[in-house]
Amino acid sequence: MQTFETYHPKFTALKTCVLIPTYNNAGTLAQVVEDVLCYTQHVIVVNDGATDETATILTAFPQVKVISYQPNKGKGWALRTGFKAAVELGYDYAITIDADGQHFASDLPIMLQQVEEQPGTLVIGARNLQEENMPGKNTFANKFSNFWFYVETGKKAADTQSGYRLYPLYRMKKIGFWCRKYEFEVEVLVRSSWRGIPIAWVPVKVYYPPAEERVSHFRPFRDFSRISVLNTVLVTIAFLYIKPRDFFRYIAKAENRKALFREHLWNSNESNSKKALAIGLGIFMGIVPIWGFQMMAAFALATLFKLNKALVILAANISIPPMVPLIIYGSFLAGKIWVKEDLTGQVFSRSFSWEAVKQGGLQYISGAFTLAFIAGILAWLITYLLLVMVRRKPTTHRHFQNGSSR
Repeated sequence: MQTFETYHPKFTALKTCVLIPTYNNAGTLAQVVEDVLCYTQHVIVVNDGATDETATILTAFPQVKVISYQPNKGKGWALRTGFKAAVELGYDYAITIDADGQHFASDLPIMLQQVEEQPGTLVIGARNLQEENMPGKNTFANKFSNFWFYVETGKKAADTQSGYRLYPLYRMKKIGFWCRKYEFEVEVLVRSSWRGIPIAWVPVKVYYPPAEERVSHFRPFRDFSRISVLNTVLVTIAFLYIKPRDFFRYIAKAENRKALFREHLWNSNESNSKKALAIGLGIFMGIVPIWGFQMMAAFALATLFKLNKALVILAANISIPPMVPLIIYGSFLAGKIWVKEDLTGQVFSRSFSWEAVKQGGLQYISGAFTLAFIAGILAWLITYLLLVMVRRKPTTHRHFQNGSSR
């Protein structure tokens, strides 16, 4: 094993430290710290309100920066506290390693190498989820978390639950995090991705002791509930703001617009009618009054009917914030045909009764579906006619070539 003399200068040059959050890990903490010190003395330990012998154990390591507080506030708070201290000490990167002994310090060089190979990247040490003694709940939690990470960011993940990570602190300074418990490790990934910070994975080893020796502070019901609430918030933000924002940033560049149309609208892999139907469905789903779930529903229907998902989502973005007032007003106007009394003026006035709101809601909902249906049909028809007039027909050309070769 290469030790402190070899790697410490590299940790110094790359402004990287090792951060160890701990809570009541007296049985394993000393060995974890000793192993890490074999590679570097740039070590920060956050004592998250431990009630065991943690404080006494840490006095044996005067070279380690120790931060202690009471009472216990959760792993997320410990990590955030450690990040703040690391930045104040001049570090650009922090490698986090758990204090329960499941991670191997021998993987630190692999993580440190990523600072040079992938500067500015948040790197996660991906575990082998088929490892012997791997708790079944960990495998389920990881698949659960990976799925929602994909929904919220559009990126596939190998392991979103691993605590062995390399954080580019200098790129995360302006992110105001919310969470204090285990769900922080989900929040930091998603919100870092939204900020444009690349995320990558490298394989690391992991050790899970037998069940009778295992110590875990994870509370399944309470912590899964907190993670579920967080994912609900993140999904809502993703579909109402992040995805429309990224879409418009993408199409703001001329080369991206050309590529989008070339790859999805003008290519010869789908018929004109299917492409037009995808656009029509997207427009319909962008107007129907299921705000917050339009994109998810549009994606699901595109999958069900085997339509071009990119075109459906592209068209569904008609419900971007600047268009929302126009869609709502148009829905009220369209709803006039279904009600006896037009309440558009009353609903948009300063003074209205709850009865008017109730009747106006009926007018709006019926009108929204009417407007969505009409707009979807028009979008389908216009797109189909446009494609018929403009799009090439390579199938005819191939038929001619095949016929002439006989």
